[in-house]
Amino acid sequence: MRSFMKLSAVLVGLLLVSTIAMACGSPNRPEVVEVEKIVEVAGETTTEIVEVEKIVTETVIEGVLVETEKILLATPTPDSGASPNYGLPDVKDDGRRYARGTRSNYSVPYDATFFQNYGVNPFVDPYRDALSTFAVDVDTASYTVARRFITDGYLPDPASVRVEEFVNYFDLGYAAPATNAFAIHIDGAPSPFGPSGDRGHWLLRVGLQGAEVLRNERKDASLVFVIDVSGSMGCEDRLGLVKESLRLLVDELRPSDRVGIVTYGSRARVVMEPTSLRHRSDILRQIDSLTPGGSTNAEAGLMLGYEMALDEVDGDRTTRVILLSDGVANVGLTSPDGILRQIGSAVDEGIDLTTIGVGVGMGNYNDVLMEQLADRGNGTYHYVDRLYDARRIFSESLSGTLQVIARDAKVQVEFNPAVVAAYRLIGYENRDVAGRDFRNNYVDAGEVGAGHSVTALYEIELWDKEPGAIGTVSVRYQDPDTNRVVELAREFFRREMAGRFEDADPRFQLAATVAEYAELLRHNYWARGGDLKQVADMAVLVEDRFPYDADVSEFVDLASRAYAIESGDRRYR
Repeated sequence: MRSFMKLSAVLVGLLLVSTIAMACGSPNRPEVVEVEKIVEVAGETTTEIVEVEKIVTETVIEGVLVETEKILLATPTPDSGASPNYGLPDVKDDGRRYARGTRSNYSVPYDATFFQNYGVNPFVDPYRDALSTFAVDVDTASYTVARRFITDGYLPDPASVRVEEFVNYFDLGYAAPATNAFAIHIDGAPSPFGPSGDRGHWLLRVGLQGAEVLRNERKDASLVFVIDVSGSMGCEDRLGLVKESLRLLVDELRPSDRVGIVTYGSRARVVMEPTSLRHRSDILRQIDSLTPGGSTNAEAGLMLGYEMALDEVDGDRTTRVILLSDGVANVGLTSPDGILRQIGSAVDEGIDLTTIGVGVGMGNYNDVLMEQLADRGNGTYHYVDRLYDARRIFSESLSGTLQVIARDAKVQVEFNPAVVAAYRLIGYENRDVAGRDFRNNYVDAGEVGAGHSVTALYEIELWDKEPGAIGTVSVRYQDPDTNRVVELAREFFRREMAGRFEDADPRFQLAATVAEYAELLRHNYWARGGDLKQVADMAVLVEDRFPYDADVSEFVDLASRAYAIESGDRRYR
């Protein structure tokens, strides 16, 4: 059947959308169809038949099934492959299936997904700048977002990959501190990845383990659930996943804890004022009663949620807003800067924010908003597309989710130029802190919850056989109870490095393999020469050291799938 569409020449290569709506869509392969194109040349009009690709996506808007037809024209304009991701660099189409941001017509499985490219850290000569400084980050969303893409059969958008969140997803087995909020762990080994220069490339792991707080020792909590109930939350039963996740959390809370509920669609409303967990069944009943519909006024929802939380602030309690949303905001202020300007004073009062991105599929998802809200709201960001991840956050790591043990935590590594020829911090591009601001207590940094760990990997070049200290790792943070600023430091020597990668701690090997996986997925220049097959094979070897770790087993599967998607080699499926 021949489809006809009238187009002027200036529209050739543009994407046409017959139905414009903020809704989630299921990915579909394009169908090749013919259309009639009207071309105006020198005032004369002629027609020609051209082949184009059509994608029909079924979406749900406020409970109504709508078909959205997209026509992808055969002759794209230079920027037609761009996605709304705030500056994703151009990527050459090499036939692989990427999630967005490439020139492959098969690389757009989701509608309206937003990511931000923060660039890549370069190698630095320590003679010119010996200090590497960054704010700690315990977010994990980037890893689970990439998992969603790969599970759906696509390589993730390179801009969605934040290496530190991949590494921090895993339990790396650091010993807890005997005193203070952190224990500093440092180890290293030759790198099995990337090019080998005359001086060789090594990997250095810097790990921080936060102090544990037992469940019966944590502070009582006042939590305000700010729940997105807009129409897009009805897609893929996202709101249903929110309800199941909150049920897990409520079941873990104590009678002395309190929960308030705010929802927002086109407007915000209070569903339940802060209520003691002695009324657990009433809280669950209110959660179960929620239904999706309307636009998305995230600003109004957060303002009302923070207003409720302000009344709960008490020095002897933890006060936290928990935002659950797909990140789409299309009414009121829609940027994190604009929203946080409205609630900034509440953040200063000690109210922390946890953002939970929710999606069974990635259509209509705003990673940028959710990540930056958590960053600037003194909180953490997670992505949940299945109940397993909700259980990790709300059950297994409950004390870490609720109780902060360190505020404005920063790490500074001072490299010894007599031993280190060059260094590069892998990841943390959007957490960079100027070296001069390490001891500036007015510079915002990261918050760490009880029992949480932080890992940073460096790729370094060493001067041949030069002994001595590689450098000094310092961590600086504010105690949330006393407001006292604490600084810890540990020196690390070349003799402490493993002579071979295979001889390094197994969890060091895991962290290195996960980091290389992330570097390749984001097309890092410094990972050139590496390939996903090597990562998949290395992951299998690492898995043998962790026979009962479900997260490691899943990583092996994801690495194999990623290579299969990239290469078309189904043996790795």
